[in-house]
This record gives sequence, structure tokens and C-alpha cells, in this order.
Amino acid sequence: MIIKQISVFLENKPGTLAQVLTVLGENNFNLRALSVADTADFGILRLVVNEPDKVEQALKGASLAVKTTPVLAMKISDKPGGLLAEVNKLTAANINIEYIYAFAAAAADEARVVLKVDDLAKAEKILNGEKTDGGDGPNFYW
Repeated sequence: MIIKQISVFLENKPGTLAQVLTVLGENNFNLRALSVADTADFGILRLVVNEPDKVEQALKGASLAVKTTPVLAMKISDKPGGLLAEVNKLTAANINIEYIYAFAAAAADEARVVLKVDDLAKAEKILNGEKTDGGDGPNFYW
């Protein structure tokens, strides 16, 4: 499923993550996933939240640099090779994965994955089994 991801550009210094989390907490937003990519001077905090449009506005209201990006969210089998099978489908279709982050789900046999790819619509169809060799794709949801 294509979902909205919030990216927040932060200085790489103490307290900046706490600032974002405070805004989320004060507004009762639910944080579902996060990833941080950093350099010496700044970081990009990527968030999946329950209400991305409202979160975007709240973070902008706190004078933070925010961008919304469409990404794919899916669940996969939490077993050796589960992610590889899905990545191989994208590779075969010449779809580039720009970044990915994953985490275990509450169910012991599932993991959730967020992907940013260069062709979201095509990737969603492929991973949903529409353009594969007949195999079932993962279930998309969040």
C-alpha cells in the first residue's frame, strides 16, 4: 500500500529528536515506525504516523523543516529470505530501492517494511502479485 511518510530535517545535536517526539506526544499522534539517516551536521528523521497530514502541520507549526513523501508499506513473512523474495521481484522489474527500513511486528511470523522506490505504482503492482510469475505478493497494510 502506498502511504505518506513524514521526513523531518534536523540538526545533529542533543534535543532535536526530543523536540519532534514532544510535538507528537502533545498532539496525541501515534508513531508507527521511524528511521534516522545522519551526517555530521544534520539528520533526516523519517516517520510513519497515524495522521500524516495533521502531523505535518503540527511539526511545521513547531518551526521544523518537514516534507511528506509517498512510500510503500507492506508486511512480509518474518523468516529467512522473506525480504529477499520481495526485493528480487523489484530487481527483476528494474525498480530501484532508494531506501528501506523494517521492523518486527507484534505477530511472531510477520515483519513490516517501508520502501522508497523510483516507481511506486509499478512496484506496488509487482509486490501485490499483479505482474509476477503468478505467486502471491505480500499483504499491503499499515
